[in-house]
Amino acid sequence: MNNDTTKIFGLRAIIEAIHSGKEIEKVYLQKELKGALASELNGLIRKNKISSSYVPVEKLNSLSKFQNHQGAIAKISSITFTDLEELIESVLKSDKTPLFLLLDQISDVRNLGAIIRTAECTGVHGIIIPVHGSAPVNSEAIKTSAGAAFKLPICRVDHILDAIYQMQAVDIEIVAVTEKTNTTLFDIDFLKPTALVLGSEHKGISASVLKIANTKGKLPLLGEIESLNVSVACGVALYEIVRQRM
Repeated sequence: MNNDTTKIFGLRAIIEAIHSGKEIEKVYLQKELKGALASELNGLIRKNKISSSYVPVEKLNSLSKFQNHQGAIAKISSITFTDLEELIESVLKSDKTPLFLLLDQISDVRNLGAIIRTAECTGVHGIIIPVHGSAPVNSEAIKTSAGAAFKLPICRVDHILDAIYQMQAVDIEIVAVTEKTNTTLFDIDFLKPTALVLGSEHKGISASVLKIANTKGKLPLLGEIESLNVSVACGVALYEIVRQRM
């Protein structure tokens, strides 16, 4: 598939795309859309946990450039996502010490792309993002990643908490990168199986995630600015892990 997101127009076309196993990034539905096909599509969206939103017809006209959209437009993802359970199992069976990234609603596509690029360069085994609230892995993110998005497994989950519980069940330590601690990342033992959590650009890691993280670590800030760009913080944290594991 090419590096751009492909759009599908029309209820029946989107239904068939879902049935055929296409990775749907998001479905846009016209407000107050009714009928048998609309009901069928809504059922498939719920069953397959596809991101969707109801929008005015003007939004659909803009997305379709006035093609006949029948009140529904879907975007096919530029990449194929990986099943989290299968990814964890395959990494645990390898002779490598697991290293994952959990991204708690990173919303900027360039930050996401930069993180993916650094993750691939530092041996991360997979990135986990939520279905809702995350920047899309679109053409811009892929370009910023220098193509790393095609090389590194990326998983989508309903909730980051679900992924954390799955990992903790197999003794993968969850390390939250946050300033809300007195411990620096340089004081944490990364020789054990690890999943780093990074939060959104504006809100940081959500309170519910911080509550269940095994460990919290911060990067020391010596200047007057209160925080680092999330992709920069991610790079520093990952290279500390590389340093310890080399």
